[in-house]
Amino acid sequence: MQAPPSVTTSFSELLSAAAEGERLLDGEGVLSLAMAIPGRDPMALLSQLEEGDRFRFLWDSAPGLCLAASGRCNSLELSGPRRFELAQRFSAVSLGRLAAPQPCPPLARPRVLLAFSFFDSPLQEGEGVPGVQAVLPRWQLSRQGRHCWLRLQRTLGGEISARSIAEELWEQAQRLGALPSDPNADQGHAPGPAIAGRSAWQEGYRSVVQRGVELIEQDRLRKLVLAVRQQLLLERPLDPLQLLAQLRQRQPGSCRFLWQQADGPALLGASPERLLTVRQGQLRSDALAGTAPIGPQAEQLTRSDKDLREHELVVEAITEVLQQAGLVTRRPRHPRLARHGQLVHLHTPISAALADQQPLALAAALHPTPAVAGLPRREAMAALRSLEPFERGYYAAPIGWIDSEGDTELRVAIRSGTLHGQRLELTAGAGLVRGSDVERELAEVALKLGVLQQQLDITHARAL
Repeated sequence: MQAPPSVTTSFSELLSAAAEGERLLDGEGVLSLAMAIPGRDPMALLSQLEEGDRFRFLWDSAPGLCLAASGRCNSLELSGPRRFELAQRFSAVSLGRLAAPQPCPPLARPRVLLAFSFFDSPLQEGEGVPGVQAVLPRWQLSRQGRHCWLRLQRTLGGEISARSIAEELWEQAQRLGALPSDPNADQGHAPGPAIAGRSAWQEGYRSVVQRGVELIEQDRLRKLVLAVRQQLLLERPLDPLQLLAQLRQRQPGSCRFLWQQADGPALLGASPERLLTVRQGQLRSDALAGTAPIGPQAEQLTRSDKDLREHELVVEAITEVLQQAGLVTRRPRHPRLARHGQLVHLHTPISAALADQQPLALAAALHPTPAVAGLPRREAMAALRSLEPFERGYYAAPIGWIDSEGDTELRVAIRSGTLHGQRLELTAGAGLVRGSDVERELAEVALKLGVLQQQLDITHARAL
């Protein structure tokens, strides 16, 4: 094994690194300083990192990487068909121009954080969420295993000097180190909120699914994934971190995430689906389609013609996209069962060696996969626009990060919702193929919504 890189252990070493970074920048640009700190839980400490600019982000794939970030050093927000290309350029420029003079392990590298919307632009200008938001954060706290690093990124100039950045980082590290090991230890054990009211969705969704099935029976589509959105009114406002703590306990196999700008709605969820991961030049994408609850029905997935056919459409589409990009793909012959919380899915990992391709260019080619949209893609996207009575926004879109060495992880924002005070919106979908039964698809969506409410511990409530 490679020896661990040297770490900053004293303030004088941090000052020396800051001075070296200032020299590299010639006094102008973004200085990125980091230091190893005792192992702490980034989820528990995220609220301690927040400042006036209330952007916050959480990426919790523990026992893998757990990353909390807050504040904005640099950011991008735009819509349009070139959003992946421009996000890649922004990331390359932002990470390429900053000075990060200290060696650090991969978990501590500077990262640009990314949240895309499902469609490249909102249906109505000025509504919905932008096509992409990209943020180089001010604070970044990352942990993997027993290793934990705190990073601060500031633009030099005015009252911001290399020394002041080093002092700010040092003081923050000391302050975090003096806190209890988990200042929000009771967060995941607090009783869940009661539901004061909820929207009905079954009848509206039933008619939409019927129209979707007709499109497939008419051979206008091979597959269509129609989603429904349920509105819940909670009896009290919630901090999204409380819901994420519940998801960590109940969805350990998924990647939990949070994206929140200022005091606006918080996107949160626990995604079982990887759009793509790039590590040291190796790419992996997940085909995830076919769902059943834990129990006897789970084993039937591997013998269900409908579910296997739906799953293979996703595998073929992802493989074709990667092969068209010049990659040589590898995949197991048969799907396996993957458990995520109380649900089981058919899962096929697809991998390839990455050559000169840019990760976000491949993400643009992959999104949306047939697991969340349909086939053929263009016709399915048009059908979603006409049939779904709401903006998808972040739902089923890529969310994740890209680091200074090009390693990337993007998850598909399913098993997700948005929280704004007392209002919680949950979104779930079902895949329609030839042979789909309307009532079975309604039951699948009801299962997904019910499981998500259970995972969030908001099921023991009265509905109006």
